[in-house]
Amino acid sequence: MSAPTPPTFWQALLYWLRLGCLSFGGPAGQIALMHEDLVQRKRWISEGRFLHALNYCMVLPGPEAQQLATYIGWLMHRTWGGIVAGGLFVLPSWLLLVGLSWAYLSWGHLPAVAGVLYGIKPAVTAIVVAAAVRIGSRVLRNAWLWGIAALAFGAIVVWRLPFPWIVAAAALVGVLGGRWAPRHFALGGGHGRAGAAVQTAVLDDDTPLPAHARFAWGRFVRVLAACLGLWAVGMGGLVLAFGWHAVLTQMAWFFTKAALLTFGGAYAVLPYVYQAAVEQFHWLTPAQMIDGLALGETTPGPLIMVVAFVGFVGGWTQSVFGPDAPLLAGIAAAGVVTCFTFLPSFCFIFLGAPFIESTHGQLKFTAPLTAITAAVVGVIAHLAVFFAQHVFWPQGWGGGFDAAAAAIGVAAGVALLRFKLGVIPVVCLAGVAGLLWS
Repeated sequence: MSAPTPPTFWQALLYWLRLGCLSFGGPAGQIALMHEDLVQRKRWISEGRFLHALNYCMVLPGPEAQQLATYIGWLMHRTWGGIVAGGLFVLPSWLLLVGLSWAYLSWGHLPAVAGVLYGIKPAVTAIVVAAAVRIGSRVLRNAWLWGIAALAFGAIVVWRLPFPWIVAAAALVGVLGGRWAPRHFALGGGHGRAGAAVQTAVLDDDTPLPAHARFAWGRFVRVLAACLGLWAVGMGGLVLAFGWHAVLTQMAWFFTKAALLTFGGAYAVLPYVYQAAVEQFHWLTPAQMIDGLALGETTPGPLIMVVAFVGFVGGWTQSVFGPDAPLLAGIAAAGVVTCFTFLPSFCFIFLGAPFIESTHGQLKFTAPLTAITAAVVGVIAHLAVFFAQHVFWPQGWGGGFDAAAAAIGVAAGVALLRFKLGVIPVVCLAGVAGLLWS
């Protein structure tokens, strides 16, 4: 097999743009698509290096598929390669969500649109249930982890504890459990080989490290200073322009914290986003939160991009720039939220990737991360209960039960769990069913 040709920066840029437009199917589908393209077809990176990078991204908080794209882009074309790869992974989704958010707020009250959303909402509930089942079946391997998941569910339902507290408590349990009962906190499996190894690749297993991929403490300090400086300039500019208690400033501060807590994927952090955006700051209503997740499920890119919808609706409804500029306010808020959500992901890659490449050691999930992941299952289960309450009992537990919505939700759940139908077909069929019913 002939040796592959190294891609130019512009060839890579076009690929990352294409990937950003076609990356449906959640992180598993996005990672599989990158593996097929980069490892098997283009042979830009070897199987071993691809999985080595993936293992690191799986340990980090944040969207692992977007971080993997950033990692590979950085490895091939230095810092700008990583910025382009990670940025184009989310840019098409952001543009599409901003447009959908504007259409939702402008025409969401129309009967046809309301009918489609009526069908999509129970499908979203089923999607969250399926996520809990899927993650739980992979993670909850023993009674210890089942207990952590149950306690996390009770902590958020009964005691209304904030999500960061639950994560911290689970991490502490993992630290102690890793010492006293290590075999119960060591998950097997993980990401195995996703396909047959190819003969050669541009970045092969034995390819010497490029100069920018060698770890050095001086570079680490410079990158850390640049990352913190970018965050400080952004946050400081918002504080100076609008004040600390302004909507945009509070969005930037909150989503910075949320970005550091997204262990386990978007479904894990959504309850935390709900607590703040709906209950604390009142940026949007519970129904709007569900609608936003429905829109997020139908767009490419990482699901955490639903935060752009949260920002857009919050900026619009809170009249950030006055009552005469709702669209500008929505776009600005969506931009602020997205920047502060994804900035930590870029920082984690640019800081840690040189060390990972230099060591080439196989990373393992730690006991604290195992416990956090188990707690995430309980948190996702709470999210499913929250959605079911607002979709099937729209007037509250004491109100009437919406049998039609429940029927659509059950059908969507069967399609997802029994027949393994994709998220996009399920959402589209549910929207059609809601339109016909209305």
